[in-house]
Amino acid sequence: MGHSLLELTPKRIEIADAALRIIATQGIAALTTSALAGELGVSRGAPFRHFANREEILEAVVLRVEDLILGTFPPETAPPMDRIQALLQARTRVVGGHRGIGRLMFSEQFAMALPEAAVARLRAVVVRTRAFILAAIEAAQGEGAIRSDLAPRALADVVFGMLMHLVHTQALGQGRSGDADEAYATLLALLQPPSAR
Repeated sequence: MGHSLLELTPKRIEIADAALRIIATQGIAALTTSALAGELGVSRGAPFRHFANREEILEAVVLRVEDLILGTFPPETAPPMDRIQALLQARTRVVGGHRGIGRLMFSEQFAMALPEAAVARLRAVVVRTRAFILAAIEAAQGEGAIRSDLAPRALADVVFGMLMHLVHTQALGQGRSGDADEAYATLLALLQPPSAR
């Protein structure tokens, strides 16, 4: 992922989180300087004591999203299916607590509203997530923990789709606390080796 010169200080994180709340409730198009100042309860110019311009604010939002999402990856030393379960749980918990993440990631407008480097950073997070899932599926198949009669990429697509569904329902505020566990139990039933059925 590209390196950003912008440092996320506590105040910048507070402003980025306020921007995510606006995105969660009104969409990225509603993220204006006035809306941000209103969400923070400050004057319109106050955010610019911490950022040079609107583009830096958007960059901070993306850095915050990236930090939050990257924090959902469990250690790669855990058993492969435990990694998938932990990823489903952590990702839904983080997006449930910051619904703007899902709205931002699923918005067709984000590519037009964000700086090009920021869009690339978000896409890189998606690519890393897919690669993480594929590696876990391949390892689980190698251990005989899940069925091996289907291609790892096809199974990874199923898991990734399930994760995206969980994230999307959280972003819409329709997720329930046990959704990740229920999805994981269903996944285990679907991936069970034929000999174990």
